[in-house]
Amino acid sequence: MKAVQISKPGGNFEVVERPTPQPGRGQVRIKVEACGICHSDALVKEGHWPGIKYPRVPGHEIAGVIDAIGEGVTLWQPGQRVGVGWHGGHCFECDPCRRGDFVNCRKEKITAITFDGGYAEYTIVPAEAVAAMPDDLPSDQAGPLLCAGITVFNALRHSGARAGDLVAVQGIGGLGHLGIQFARNMGFRTVAIGRGGDKQALATKLGAHHYIDTSAGSAAAALQKLGGAKVILATAPDSKSMSAVFGGLGARGKLLVVGADMQPLAINPLQLIQGSNAIQGWASGTAKDSEDTLQFSALSGVRPMIEKYPLEKAAEAYEQMISGKARFRVVLTMV
Repeated sequence: MKAVQISKPGGNFEVVERPTPQPGRGQVRIKVEACGICHSDALVKEGHWPGIKYPRVPGHEIAGVIDAIGEGVTLWQPGQRVGVGWHGGHCFECDPCRRGDFVNCRKEKITAITFDGGYAEYTIVPAEAVAAMPDDLPSDQAGPLLCAGITVFNALRHSGARAGDLVAVQGIGGLGHLGIQFARNMGFRTVAIGRGGDKQALATKLGAHHYIDTSAGSAAAALQKLGGAKVILATAPDSKSMSAVFGGLGARGKLLVVGADMQPLAINPLQLIQGSNAIQGWASGTAKDSEDTLQFSALSGVRPMIEKYPLEKAAEAYEQMISGKARFRVVLTMV
């Protein structure tokens, strides 16, 4: 099979020929049709995740078809359309797993970090990491929904907001453009927060009822004029911007963080106490959460905006993503 690998931390993408792998017990083999490129792929590319074994094939937004199953696999059969996201499996034995909190498994497997990912024609994954994919959802559209999509969908549906509540999405990028669509289709009064008046038309097209331009004034003040947000979904990885919108929460509001930034938030205890407000982070979700995301997307028409590249041009595709030039998700296609 053809695959794209990284041989060492900081190394280049290498297009190589490898033996097609065979699934072991409890595993399935997927013939990859599409694999999204995520900013988190930099963890493999640059070696930022401790313990990665090289060479390693990146890619954790995998959409394709099962073509072989290993011993002991009963849920899945060859021919099924499936996807695999960041969560690559769990131990079933640690305290979080025994409570059903698989995404916080202490021995969590991570797709493309614990094992090879989807920048390849075939990949082997644990059976518990597999999500069924609706037949009417194209693989190139499904790929980004298995990371960016599940992250914002799962966060919003567990946020405590109810239909009719004011929900703001900070950032209109790879995560945010999906967050706006999900928020609108979940019945929230949706506010998009971006920088520059030129993004208003896109925000409206994606489903936002209101648009707030941060370059024109305080986003927090603008949210308060709308009544205060029940939830602010922070998707742009910029702690300064997240901190600036916190004041836009209404009573018992929540800043829900899904965009990763290494800098601390500048929010003081008084801001939390006044209004009984909260800050919460959210990881992506399990394979079942991925299934729910794909099904809801197929039902509601939520789709990522993508740019497609063939597998052989993975290096070019990655550069388009990491440079911030992509609008909004980059996907490798194998068919």
